[in-house]
Amino acid sequence: MHTLYDYLPSGNGYKVRLMLRMRGLPYTLVERDILRGETRTPEFLAKNPNGRIPLLEFPDGRHLAESNAILCHLAEGTPFMPEDAWERAQVMHWLFWEQYSHEPCIATVRHWTIHVPPDTPEKRWLMEQKRVQGLAALKLMEAHLQGRPYFVGDRATIADIALYAYTHVAPEGGFSLTPYPALRAWLARVAALPGMVPITAG
Repeated sequence: MHTLYDYLPSGNGYKVRLMLRMRGLPYTLVERDILRGETRTPEFLAKNPNGRIPLLEFPDGRHLAESNAILCHLAEGTPFMPEDAWERAQVMHWLFWEQYSHEPCIATVRHWTIHVPPDTPEKRWLMEQKRVQGLAALKLMEAHLQGRPYFVGDRATIADIALYAYTHVAPEGGFSLTPYPALRAWLARVAALPGMVPITAG
């Protein structure tokens, strides 16, 4: 059985939980509180020297970190990873974009809003910059989804799972989704997929 080291409010961990459930793969959840430094212990660092969750431990003892790398592995041989080379490249495009242009803004603003509100002018300025970049990411998603049911092709892929994770909780960071009807329709489609659970479900 797989073991998933995770922090339940994390969208990055949520991606992996969703894919495990959608694959019907049983797993043991081991929660690690990132706010208490529980991923910085010698025991955890021996498993993932980068000291971050999610971390998936395989039955044979191997470990795989980085949420989108885990998604790629778990999606192999399933409809969530297209067979067509061009569509696979498009999935990778959105996975890279999510980690570079989406998650660092929307997820960071959410985290700061909920857990560590900026307490200096410099941090408040940085948060506003992240907010501007987050809005730009949402606008790009809205434009791409015009006339499309999913991000790549006509069925859900791991690109949708990766982008859903932090987009659906963006309002927790103060991002209104009201101006984005195509985005909201896409969120509803993804939320209706078999195996979907709330972000804090283990």
